[in-house]
Parts: sequence; C-alpha cells; structure tokens
Amino acid sequence: MAKKATSRKASPRKKTKTPARRFTPFAWLRRLVMSFVLAVIAWVGLYSVVPPPTTPYMLSEGLAHDGIVRSWVPADDIAPVMLRSVVAAEDANFCLHWGFDMGQLRAAIAEGGNRGASTLTQQTAKNVWLWHGRSWPRKALEAVFTPVVEALWTKRRILEVYLNIAEFDTGVFGIEAAARHHFGVSARDLSARQAALLAAVLPNPKGRQAVNPSTATLKRAAAISDGAATIRRDGRADCFE
Repeated sequence: MAKKATSRKASPRKKTKTPARRFTPFAWLRRLVMSFVLAVIAWVGLYSVVPPPTTPYMLSEGLAHDGIVRSWVPADDIAPVMLRSVVAAEDANFCLHWGFDMGQLRAAIAEGGNRGASTLTQQTAKNVWLWHGRSWPRKALEAVFTPVVEALWTKRRILEVYLNIAEFDTGVFGIEAAARHHFGVSARDLSARQAALLAAVLPNPKGRQAVNPSTATLKRAAAISDGAATIRRDGRADCFE
C-alpha cells in the first residue's frame, strides 16, 4: 500500500533589512558641488538665448546713482568694427583660446601678477554673474563659469553679451546706450574711430573718457584701431564675424 505524501509548509522567508544609507560629509559635499555645477549649466544655457535682465554690478550702480541707462541690441545691430575693436582692446587671441589664454596667463605670472590676463570670456562671466574686485572666491567661481560659457555660447554671443552689459560711463551700460550717450548715433552706425574710442575706455570707464579723451586715451584708441584692422586681415576675427 502506497504511503501518503506528507505536505510540508514552506517556511516563511526572512526579510532582510536594507541598511540605511549613511551620508558622509564627503557625500554631501559631492552632491552640493554637482547641484551647483548643474545649476551653472542651466543658467548659462538660459542666457545663451535670453538676454541677462541685469547683473550684480548694474544693481549696485543703480542704487548708487539712482538708476542706470541701458538698452539691449543684438550683435547684428552693432557695427562689426565695434566687435573687432573690443577684441583688439581686450583679448586679441579671442578666437584662438577656449576661455583662458594660457600664454597671457604665464606672462602675467612671470611679471609678478602686475598685468591683467583675463579674456573676454572671463570678463563676461564675471560681469554677468559675479561681483567686481579681486578675491580668490570670485576667481574660483569665474573659473567655473568660463568654460561653461565657452561650451554653450558661440564666440559671437559672448561678444554680444559683453558689449550689452559693459559700462562705458558712470551708469551707462551697453553699447547702444554708450553710442547714443557719447556720439548721438546708434551702435549700428558707429565709425571706426568712435568704436576705438569706446573700446579704449574699457575696462576703466570712470577713469577714461570717449568724448574729450586724454592724450593717453587717444593713443590707446589709435592702437586699438590698428589692432582691429590687423585681426580682420589675419583671420583672428573669423570666429565672430
């Protein structure tokens, strides 16, 4: 006679507890850095198509002088010679670097840091998002924003933004407001001489004047005018024209 099979009840499986995730200070720091980098990428990406509504320096100058004068114009409405002039004045190798001009940086270090080595991309990053003045925290943030700007913006866009937020006289921001304020013309109609004089006041518009310029400013403007013609001839303006 066959034996009846005895059924065995399966023993309940023991639930294994998932150990609670522990966040170390390093993990929190890593998450914070990643969140900041993603925020920078998103912010820079937004300004690649949207004009910056204001800047920290504009806000401070507006409070100090009861307002500012500013008018945004696209690069197509700025005289090409103005684009070339500001490159000749501030960053002749603009088309040749990726945000940092290592040759100029090494030269500045060799001279004891007594000369500037900031590119137009660095200046744009500083002017749009940061504060003025020399400090290591500001330089560190500038070093974060600069390569992101170079990666997400065209060279023409960098110049467009720079010329629309630069200060050309006390409380006068942007090339359109500057052209009308100093010469009574639009940015589109600036002559080569006018463009060179406006570029010559940068980056010290409170110490230099485009109208009734000093001898030093006139000499600087003449050098800028020659430089603008040179970079057009040798192809160093090709990346933004």
